[in-house]
Amino acid sequence: MSQIYDRVALIGLGLIASSMYWAIKRAGLANEVTGFARSEATRDTARRIGLCDRICDTAQEAVEGADLVVLCVPVGAMATVAEDIAPVLKPGATVSDVGSVKRHVIQSVAPHIPEGVHFIPAHPLAGTEHSGPESGFAELFDNRWSLLVPVEGSDPDAIARLRAFWEGLGSNVDEMDADHHDLVLAVTSHAPHLIAYTMVGVADDLRRVTDSEVIKYSAAGFRDFTRIAASDPTMWRDVFLTNKDATLEILGRFTEELFALQRAIRTGDGEQLFDYFTRTRAIRRGIIDAGQDTDAPDFGRGKAS
Repeated sequence: MSQIYDRVALIGLGLIASSMYWAIKRAGLANEVTGFARSEATRDTARRIGLCDRICDTAQEAVEGADLVVLCVPVGAMATVAEDIAPVLKPGATVSDVGSVKRHVIQSVAPHIPEGVHFIPAHPLAGTEHSGPESGFAELFDNRWSLLVPVEGSDPDAIARLRAFWEGLGSNVDEMDADHHDLVLAVTSHAPHLIAYTMVGVADDLRRVTDSEVIKYSAAGFRDFTRIAASDPTMWRDVFLTNKDATLEILGRFTEELFALQRAIRTGDGEQLFDYFTRTRAIRRGIIDAGQDTDAPDFGRGKAS
């Protein structure tokens, strides 16, 4: 892969940004990568582990002269960051992000983007339950989807360049409208996370099942819920507050399905349960066939778990 941007600035230095840096270096996609994190401790850690070519003490310093600026902060913090960096953005630069909600990000960030700067929201569908600058690794995006969500009037050349960048990081790339993105993610990510948090909370409430038993026998299914529920609390709080409508719509559907299954169990309707489980099993097979998972039981737990 050849260089796509001369200088890339990563604002926020958690799992996604650190993985982006190692993947950029692996493929030689940029000449220089600058980084900034609000916390001094995070900046110190980044310097210690060699994350980014240059760690800056302000966001403005990090983005000055950058051809691509990627906002890797929680969705709730993006407006503040965008307002802060706006005065020093290089004309012709592209500003993007990695947030898992898109309509809210567009509403928060777009008003601050100056004339002559391209704003192309994006969302890599990749992650682990680990967070922080030391959790990143170059292979995170390999064969995972990254979605570009161009805003009205986005420059085709700037979109093509950002697409090539994400492909260089190892991703498959697709484009999607913001509202459709938020609905898709409510189904595939946001509602499942909320359900996982709930399941883990329920286990915590069931005092008749001891903590040691929950841990000891968790391979029966609970383990996978705990892995999802270990994700970054700030990020997920912001996701649910900013993708409220789509998440509530999907949770409403979930509740209806749950009631139907409760009724089937209560009335002994084995046929309905069997048909339902057969249909959902086929969806699982489709995910494996699409290369987005594997039959291996430890999938997703191989890295620092």
